Amino acid sequence: MPSFRKVAFVAVSLAYPLLMYAAMGRFEPRWLSLLLFALAVLRALGSREAVWMWAAAGTGLLAAVALLGNQALPLKLYPALVNAVLLAVFLASLRWPPSMAERFARMQEPQLPPFAIVYTRRVTQVWCGFFVINGGLALATALWASDATWALYNGLLAYLLMGVLHAVEWTVRRRVKAAHGHG
Repeated sequence: MPSFRKVAFVAVSLAYPLLMYAAMGRFEPRWLSLLLFALAVLRALGSREAVWMWAAAGTGLLAAVALLGNQALPLKLYPALVNAVLLAVFLASLRWPPSMAERFARMQEPQLPPFAIVYTRRVTQVWCGFFVINGGLALATALWASDATWALYNGLLAYLLMGVLHAVEWTVRRRVKAAHGHG
């Protein structure tokens, strides 16, 4: 069972765009940047995984720019950074297998049949495409949209799109398994 600290961290991380939107205009961006960086460092130290260390470094760069310039834009770029990090991780898993989707699949079924390995590779490629599109939209909303539109997309719509993609993949996976006699 996950600890309260982990659950709280995930909840705050997911709610980041909405929390930022609520805080904008009430607090200077420089103070919000310190909070963002603290969250990233806590996540990195809590996991000790290289990907989160790199994410914390990128977050530190955004926070430093926000701190020095007292501007909100670097803080609004955080969702685009997260998508870029996830894209890099998923792409790396395609270059150096097993693919990310295969790693997740093996948590449930350690002995995957060959068709499943091919399928999970394709799923990883689809997620890479998602991270490109979602990251592009996160970047576009940070650069050109209102704060409310940025918060709506990055704090709600992006998660709904992830859910839809996951639901579609789950449906396709069941059909692929059934077609191969694994149902």
